[in-house]
Amino acid sequence: MNPSANGWIKKLLKEISGNNDYLMLSDIDFYNALKSSGFIYGSNISVVHNCIKNEEFTEEELSKINLILAFYYIHYNYNKTEDFINNIISFYNTIDNYKSSFFEGLLGEKKSAGLLETMINKRVHLDDNLITKNFNYFITNVLLFIDVIAYHEFIKSKTISDLYLKDLEARIETIVLKVLDTKKNKTKYDESLIKLFEASLRYQNDQILTYNEVIERTHSELEKYHLIDMACMAFWSDKIIDLDEQKKLITLGNDLMVNKEIISKSIDDIQVFYKLNKEKVALLSSKNIIQSFYNNSSKMVSKLIKRNSKRLLNELRESKELMVLLTKSTKRPLTDDEQKKVQEQLLDIMKSIPSLAIFMLPGGAILLPLFVKFIPKLLPSAFDENRIKE
Repeated sequence: MNPSANGWIKKLLKEISGNNDYLMLSDIDFYNALKSSGFIYGSNISVVHNCIKNEEFTEEELSKINLILAFYYIHYNYNKTEDFINNIISFYNTIDNYKSSFFEGLLGEKKSAGLLETMINKRVHLDDNLITKNFNYFITNVLLFIDVIAYHEFIKSKTISDLYLKDLEARIETIVLKVLDTKKNKTKYDESLIKLFEASLRYQNDQILTYNEVIERTHSELEKYHLIDMACMAFWSDKIIDLDEQKKLITLGNDLMVNKEIISKSIDDIQVFYKLNKEKVALLSSKNIIQSFYNNSSKMVSKLIKRNSKRLLNELRESKELMVLLTKSTKRPLTDDEQKKVQEQLLDIMKSIPSLAIFMLPGGAILLPLFVKFIPKLLPSAFDENRIKE
């Protein structure tokens, strides 16, 4: 089975039909199997539950295999009366942001395994550029599980909205932000990342969620498990979760009404996973993961702006209000209303430029503040007519 060739999904489903033990797992055991494979951490190192032989798959191929296996687990246990392939295609076609960015040009095609393979490839694809690949590992692919949670919701309600995905992402960002903000010894990169998360949340929402609102809005067990592991990852950014941080994780678990043993296992899991696999995961070899992530994110946004400078210039010149607001952002902080307008208009532009589609994915909005910050600096000629006098 070759996940980089046509026909791989049907072959994968045929192979697991003879070894479908993972489909019988409880939700928590299934989630833990996904975690052991690295899928939850955005660093796939094996096939979930070893349900098929690992034939030296690439990182990207493992991501695609595990995403399909996760979808299939949810489908088998909660919706096996409908055709699996058609149902996943229907799910992705329901999400407006995906339709208008990643799956543009695929709409109207007949539902088939080949179409789903194309969609999964677009969703998971890791850029060959090392900077983009590192970002994908620690944000985009870490949040691939959002698709699985959303598919579970889609099965229950027969629909899914961008608002649901946006709220789910905002809850994760809020908890990560809270974790980073409570760290005792913050570096300048921790502070920079905190500001980045705060700005991202303001661009996406009328107001930042409170901790209590996150707790109140998190209902499903899968959402809770994922939120706890995202908090563990944030605490582990300095490669240790100390006793004080462990107590905070236990408090989060209590507030979410999650068993203490599950919290303890999450703490152990992340430390064991990264200790065993640090040579296989690109960013873990750096002395300061937060510093590496922030620097790589900045470099990636700069590169994307430069690579698409001509199209961005044309699009920006047609949006006078956005030009004025971006110019203002170089002189003073934008108001909440202004930030909202910038976010909406920038996302419209990004929908029209395929290589900027990463900003439409879960986690991509974290880069919006960097995009706003760098555009005036990297495309100065576009702003000459809109300079605000000192």
